[in-house]
Amino acid sequence: MTGQRVGYRRVSTVEQKTDRQLADVHVDKVFTDKASGKSTDGRPELANAIGYVREGDTLIVHSMDRLARNIVDLHQIVDALTKGGTLVIDGESVTCKGGVAVQFVKEARTFTGDDDSEAQLMLGILGAVAQFERSIIRERQREGIAIAKAAGKYKGGQPKLTDEQAVELRRRKDAGERVADLAREFGVSRQTVYSYLSA
Repeated sequence: MTGQRVGYRRVSTVEQKTDRQLADVHVDKVFTDKASGKSTDGRPELANAIGYVREGDTLIVHSMDRLARNIVDLHQIVDALTKGGTLVIDGESVTCKGGVAVQFVKEARTFTGDDDSEAQLMLGILGAVAQFERSIIRERQREGIAIAKAAGKYKGGQPKLTDEQAVELRRRKDAGERVADLAREFGVSRQTVYSYLSA
């Protein structure tokens, strides 16, 4: 019996759509995060996906940059899934026993843990290309913001919570509620919760 095909999708903001990711790929279950990939924090569905998959399953991701923040992170996640290991995501340890294949649709590559040295080299090269592409996009975004500011057209980020919500958030955190639970309920990232708590 073959295992499940489990999809993982991630976009950087709540407003972005995940429709194009895995649009034409059959999956049995999908986990979706709407958070920045700069760190593994703020990606609870990645943790859930890693905790969910079992030996014989395949985790399918649109592209390498949707799974990991950099080369080291990419190798750690792929190794934990294929060979077994523990990752720390959102401050919590997630263990995978291994035996899970990792398929990247855009790069047309699947890694199983039995990969030869050439496959490992390709993982590193393709991951480096994805990281480079992401840094170019960020650089262009910064340049665009600088131009818009100079023209007086940039308004910057808008507050994510009202003043009343911010007060309620702090009250509930002081009462002992977990940051992850508050982030989920208020519809913001964990980083946003931490920003409001430290303000």
